Amino acid sequence: MSTVLPDSRSLLRRTLGERRIALVAWRLLVLQNSDPAVAAGLAHFSTYRAHPWRRVEHTMDSGQRLFFSDREGLQREIARLERTHRRIQGTDGQGRAFTALDPAVRVWVLVTLYESMTAMCELSGAPLSAGQCDLLYGEFRTVCAAFDLPEELFPATAAEVPAYMDRTIRERLEYTEAAHDLLFQMLRQAPSPRRLGRLRPAWPLLRPVIAHLMTALTVADLPPAFRQRFDLRRSRGAAALSWTLHHGMRHVMALLPDHLRYRTGATPPSATAHPTATPHSNPNTNANTGSNGNGKSPLGAVRALRLPRPRRSERRSARQARVEAFFRQVVDQTGDGFITAADLQAMAHNVCWQLELSEEEEARVYAGFDTWWQHIHATMDTDGDGRVSRAEFTTAVLAGVDRDPDYLHNGLHAALRALFRAADTDGSGYLTADEYRVLFGGSRVHPAELNHGFRQLDADGDGQITEDEFLRAFTDYFTARTDTTAGAQLLGRP
Repeated sequence: MSTVLPDSRSLLRRTLGERRIALVAWRLLVLQNSDPAVAAGLAHFSTYRAHPWRRVEHTMDSGQRLFFSDREGLQREIARLERTHRRIQGTDGQGRAFTALDPAVRVWVLVTLYESMTAMCELSGAPLSAGQCDLLYGEFRTVCAAFDLPEELFPATAAEVPAYMDRTIRERLEYTEAAHDLLFQMLRQAPSPRRLGRLRPAWPLLRPVIAHLMTALTVADLPPAFRQRFDLRRSRGAAALSWTLHHGMRHVMALLPDHLRYRTGATPPSATAHPTATPHSNPNTNANTGSNGNGKSPLGAVRALRLPRPRRSERRSARQARVEAFFRQVVDQTGDGFITAADLQAMAHNVCWQLELSEEEEARVYAGFDTWWQHIHATMDTDGDGRVSRAEFTTAVLAGVDRDPDYLHNGLHAALRALFRAADTDGSGYLTADEYRVLFGGSRVHPAELNHGFRQLDADGDGQITEDEFLRAFTDYFTARTDTTAGAQLLGRP
């Protein structure tokens, strides 16, 4: 097998990079999460219920890095995934041990991606020929070879993939809670996507319609063996919806210019946008850009730590409102109303996800968040059930900061120091405005608000934020009696 990675003109990149691949994305997630080991990992370590769009973004971003990078970028992404997955292990609800590093599980996740590309073409009325399938599968396996997984676990040829899918569906897959959530629950409860723009206020009205359509489309598009085994009925209306969307999008895409039809990395060389170098690249990544190899700045590496604005409508003090909002929107990553070690681990994961940290730096971030969890567990779990409710969190924080000046220092500050030092990519000891934007930026925050927040934290006005200023701002967030204090304005004006 060739060791040359597919280039931008390859069938793999053109198929995977075409924007209509989004039509089979939910189908792909259902198939992957029907594996009991994948579902157990989600149940114990994922925040997909509370943050479904972030989960989709991470999946798409990782796919971009794996299949649209050069060999160095591919190896970095594989190493990053392995460090992340090494922490995902345990025992599922039926007492079965699971690990995200199980080779058979990893092969299943990879092969479903190839199968989804062929399904996209088949569902659109333009199935790949046998020769095209062989070419696509060969290019796909070239990338998969970098994972160093046992060859015998993969279907040997493209022609053997359908039998592999049917066999795995019959012998291994289960109708897991995660699969059920993806099909029938998640979109009906999902928060507004960040990219919805001016339509976000209409999300409560759009959500049930979109959820119904996505359920119908996904059920209609799932492999017949999957529908048969788990008794999922494909109605005539769902079949008509699938035919209309897939055939319609194929014709629409054919009329679009390449820069609109394909994502970055899948267009012909003349139209491919090259990443722009930034002056604050991580010296430990051996990369010459701050874009992590995909032409984009890291999407708010601490999206999990964005400090929310308090609800003014609540009849309580501004400080209590901030603490409760912090619990809901920041610390309770799984969205189940409680904090456990998994929530803090998820926060650390989201900090590390885009920063291209070295293994040692990543370990320090996890250690900082683990210290915070140990403090939360020791000081807030009043009923001893191993988790912390919103009431326990709010009561403990308000009482703790009033009683003990070092209360935040002993817990939260350990995580914040790790966070600050991870974001300080040039090791200068302070955050510049650019590093601050990487840390807190994203489509939810207007640049003017980011600039305002930076100025509020930059207490001495020297154009940079020291670690002490950073910690003081978070301390003020929990201790300030009014919303006018700088710490209450970390993401802009209240």
